[in-house]
Amino acid sequence: MSNIELATEDKLEYCFFPNDSGLVQFRVKAPHDAHIALSNEAAEVDPMYEVFLGGWGNSKSIIRKNRTKPEVAEAPTPNILSDGEFRGFWIRWDDGTITVGREGDPAPFLSWADPERVRIEYIGVCTGWGASGNWVIQPPESSRGARSAGVAGGQCWVAASSGQVPPSAFAGGEDNGESIYVIRANFNGGLIPGKLIPSHGQAYVAWGGAENPIQEYEVLCDFPGQWQASSGGSLPPSAVPAGQSEDGETLYVGRVVHDGALTIGKVQPSHGVVYIPYGGQELSFPDYEVLCS
Repeated sequence: MSNIELATEDKLEYCFFPNDSGLVQFRVKAPHDAHIALSNEAAEVDPMYEVFLGGWGNSKSIIRKNRTKPEVAEAPTPNILSDGEFRGFWIRWDDGTITVGREGDPAPFLSWADPERVRIEYIGVCTGWGASGNWVIQPPESSRGARSAGVAGGQCWVAASSGQVPPSAFAGGEDNGESIYVIRANFNGGLIPGKLIPSHGQAYVAWGGAENPIQEYEVLCDFPGQWQASSGGSLPPSAVPAGQSEDGETLYVGRVVHDGALTIGKVQPSHGVVYIPYGGQELSFPDYEVLCS
């Protein structure tokens, strides 16, 4: 796998990537406030850890749990970041212990042991508080979780609403000449892949036999994916996991041509079909294309 390279704006919105290896190594160029999230989902949910590098005017770094104060660990780190050059770091998590160190230095400058054992399956990065940044993230050397399998280059999901399309959004379909984008949204206990039609001012997911309109969603961005023909519940090894059903089954992104439109929906392997939201209904198709890395 090649390194993941991306730029983050002054937004405090995490881009998440699968990583359950216990280690992330990265380099970042930012004036201050480079934030890293460690989560068991590709979203800001509890439980979650955050590491703030160069916060408070590039004067200190901290570890925070569940986005609440007080910090569980902090250290003075004056000028740890630079807006003129990349600085390298590593973060490890093992059996509840989080450690943070500089590239080339095996000793951590931040460490905290959590009595709660939180499984980490995704890391997220962002900048904010007046800072933007550039990142080079090494892919995990190994993967212990099925949801990380076959995802080259990572996934960046950007929160949006009301028809908004973030920069570098991944267009995977077309309807009446308009691009349709890959999204996912929380709906009835699941995280469901679906479609965004900007001119409609909303996204849609297929669930419960209906095409369900969604105002708040996440858009897949900066993703060099490709589509592969598939059928039934047999998926290519590189199929991209993008959500889960209310019962915890991993869901994938699929698409199919229907009524002249190339429409995006969810693939649920145990059902052997792709479900698309279309014309107010949830429609199923046994032959489809699935998004792969």
